[in-house]
Amino acid sequence: MPELPEVETVCRGLRDTVVGRAIRSVAVNAPPSSIVVSRSFGSRSFGQVLRTRTIEGVDRRGKNIFIRLSGEITLWVHLKMTGHFFYLDCSRPVGKHDLVVIGFVPDGSGDPVCDLRFNDYRRFGRLRLFTNGELFDQEGLRDLGPEPLEISGEDFAARARRSRRAVKAALLDQSFLAGVGNIYADEALYAARIHPLRLTSSISRAKLIELHGHIVRLLNLAIKSMGTSVDSYSGVNGEAGHFQRYLKAYDREGEPCERCGSAITRKKIGARSAHFCPRCQRPGQPR
Repeated sequence: MPELPEVETVCRGLRDTVVGRAIRSVAVNAPPSSIVVSRSFGSRSFGQVLRTRTIEGVDRRGKNIFIRLSGEITLWVHLKMTGHFFYLDCSRPVGKHDLVVIGFVPDGSGDPVCDLRFNDYRRFGRLRLFTNGELFDQEGLRDLGPEPLEISGEDFAARARRSRRAVKAALLDQSFLAGVGNIYADEALYAARIHPLRLTSSISRAKLIELHGHIVRLLNLAIKSMGTSVDSYSGVNGEAGHFQRYLKAYDREGEPCERCGSAITRKKIGARSAHFCPRCQRPGQPR
C-alpha cells in the first residue's frame, strides 16, 4: 500500500498538472464500493457533482489525498493497494482498469489535451465526495494521529510510552501516527536497532526520540526519491519511485544484514509482516 512518501509524490504530481483546471466530463467504470457520494448532494451522482467544478488545490493527510474543488467540496481519495492517478493524453485508449476518467476544459495553452485517470486493477481504492464542513467527521479521518514530519521527537516519545504494545503495531496504527506503513516502519526500526515486538513502554525516551529521527530522515529521503516501487506504485507521470535502492530490511528476507551479515528475517506479526535483523534487533535491546 502506498505510504506517506508515495502519496506525497502523487499529490505533488496532481498539483503540477490539474490544479486550476475546470472539469468538463466524468466517466465512471468503478464498482459501487469504490465510489461514495455524501447524502449532502441529494440524488446527484458522482459525475454530476464533479462536472463544471474547478480543482483549487491538492492536500495530503497521512495516506489520504484531498482534491479541493470549487464550491467547498473535497474529493477524498485513498489509493489502498493498487490505486494510481495518471495524467494522460486523452487520445490514449481508456484501459479496463481506468475506473474514473476526468476530462478538462482546454486551457488554451496549445499543449496536448490530457485527462486524469484513476486506475486500480484490484479495485480496493476509494473515491469519496464530501462537503468541506463534514469531511473530517468521517470515519478514517476523525481519529488520525499526528503527521510524523510535524510531531516533535519529545511528543512522539511521550505518545509511545503512554501505551504498552509492540512498537511495530504502534507505528502502523494510523491513530498513533498518520502515514507510516510496513516499509518505513521496518526501515526505521532497523536503523534504530529496535526489535518490532519490543513494547513501546519498555523503550527509553532517548531511544524513542532517536527512532523518530530515523522516521523523519527516511520519509524525507523517500519523498526526495519519489517513493518506493516494490510492487506497482508509480507517480502521476507513470515514473516509478527510487527509494527501493536504499532499503536495508524491508523485502530483503534471507539477504545479509549490511551491519552484521546475519540473514534478514521476515516474521508474521498479526496480519502484517515485519523484516528485521535477528542479531542487531534483539527483543531485549536496546534501552
